[in-house]
Amino acid sequence: MHLTSLEFGIAITALASLLPKAAALIFRNKTSCRYLPGDLGWPSEDEWSSLNRTVDGRLIVGTPVEQSSCYGVGTNSLECAKVQSTWSDLDPVLVNPINIMSPYWVNNSCSPFLTGDGSCSLGNQASYAINVSCVSDVTAGIKFARKKNIRLSIKNTGHDYLGRSAGKGSLALWTHNLKDMTFMNYSSANYTGPATKVGAGVQVSELYKAASEHGYQVVGGSCPTVGVAGGWVPGGGQGPLTGAYGLGADNALEFEVVTTEGKHLIASPTQNFDLYWAISGGGPGNYAIVISITMKAHIDIPVVGAKFDFENTDDDTFYAAITAYMKHLLVLDNFVGFKAVGTFTKDLFRMDFATWPGTTVQHMNAAWEPFLSELEALNISLTFNDTKLFPTFYEHYEYFGTDVYTRNATAGSRFIPRWQVEDTERSLLELVDTMRSMAQNYSAVLNVINSNVKHLRVGNTPESNSVYPGWRDSLANLVIVIPVLEDAPWTELKARQAVMNDWEDQLRNLAPDAGGYINEGTYDNFLWKEDYFGVNYDRLRAIKKKYDPSFTLYTSTAVGSDAFTFELGEGRLCTA
Repeated sequence: MHLTSLEFGIAITALASLLPKAAALIFRNKTSCRYLPGDLGWPSEDEWSSLNRTVDGRLIVGTPVEQSSCYGVGTNSLECAKVQSTWSDLDPVLVNPINIMSPYWVNNSCSPFLTGDGSCSLGNQASYAINVSCVSDVTAGIKFARKKNIRLSIKNTGHDYLGRSAGKGSLALWTHNLKDMTFMNYSSANYTGPATKVGAGVQVSELYKAASEHGYQVVGGSCPTVGVAGGWVPGGGQGPLTGAYGLGADNALEFEVVTTEGKHLIASPTQNFDLYWAISGGGPGNYAIVISITMKAHIDIPVVGAKFDFENTDDDTFYAAITAYMKHLLVLDNFVGFKAVGTFTKDLFRMDFATWPGTTVQHMNAAWEPFLSELEALNISLTFNDTKLFPTFYEHYEYFGTDVYTRNATAGSRFIPRWQVEDTERSLLELVDTMRSMAQNYSAVLNVINSNVKHLRVGNTPESNSVYPGWRDSLANLVIVIPVLEDAPWTELKARQAVMNDWEDQLRNLAPDAGGYINEGTYDNFLWKEDYFGVNYDRLRAIKKKYDPSFTLYTSTAVGSDAFTFELGEGRLCTA
């Protein structure tokens, strides 16, 4: 996407209509805060135009995807209806340089369902974005943001519940079009074998397809829209193949990055190891800007998948079955390569998918037989049951695992330690009772995600990467989702966020040191250091200070984020 000087000038003029009418004047000369549009220090039109020339016309003025169709003079009911029809499946977000997944994080400031008085603003979305095509685009963006004292944000797909791709008044580095993928034989002191180099814009579905075409399996997330290199791996990275090959961070061989000092580096176990260690599990978008990642690739082998469900016809019987399922995870945990995602609401339990490479349908059925026998003893019948063998992982994934997550939801996460389920007399019952109370409210969906990622199982050591240590000892990751109606006002979104925080606190009281998965966490978790980083935090902060000494990069719940204060309503970022 390139803009001529005239087009860019017109776009800048249009941007003014999206800005708040009253700027926060008291901050206009306060350089301890990042400048926002309307501040005296905000870059001039000439300065933005100069940056546009520097990046060869790839600077884009931020425009909400809903604005042209649903708001203002150009309102078009048919086009607005198209935006509404694709709103929940993320399509408008993925290919837009500033729009993000979470309506909560943009304050519903431009919802296609809430046109209200006809006003439309950027909310917490970036004011400008660079369509990154090369390293020099990144360095130009960093230099401009630092010199002009404005926020810098990073966006690939915007698939994120924590607002980490957002930033009011920010200049976004839009990495979505860094789509290069190459496959190679890789050799280093730590690993020799097949590998793939993946650009920062590559999504899970694209990676799986390309890997299959080259005869490989590669770890990635469950949702096809997830970006692999910049968000999924740095957060640790769980997905269908993590039971077989470890977490995303366990498969990272090296990162190509640009630091906020403008240095273009390779971070690997043999080069800039501290930075490699931090990016491999220590949280996304915080230590350097990822340009690409090189990951292990694994020879494609047949994969067996399973899916089944049963309905709740009696509450006590249904939750007895949930208890039996939790116990059975201790059995499944022993099967090398096994991964299962069990989901339940107050009405239904569904085995979304079980993935087991290199085995047979008979072995998969045998793995589930004890649990299914318990269901039979409870007089519970399956309403659906499907087990299939596919010659490649990609075919398995296309059949079993391509559900797209909705944007209209609030999510939270807690790990479930093995001891919590092994203590069947007390701890397990308390856990199931707590999950039961959650499922009965707000149409909550509870996802119990099981895969054994102990160091011994994945073949590394605690020093290998910065994945939250408690994850290694967990039996499962519990991800809770509270759906929200498409036309819900921001006050309701905020209220649901408060409910999620309360629920996470209830689970924390049952297992205080369990922690949670940062990529499915909450932005306002008051114990975020303990829950997402644990004993790694101080070391990670020292690495953050080394490679981003100016703390140019900021995201919620990121290492070092407490150096700033941030109010969601105004969106102003200030040093604490």
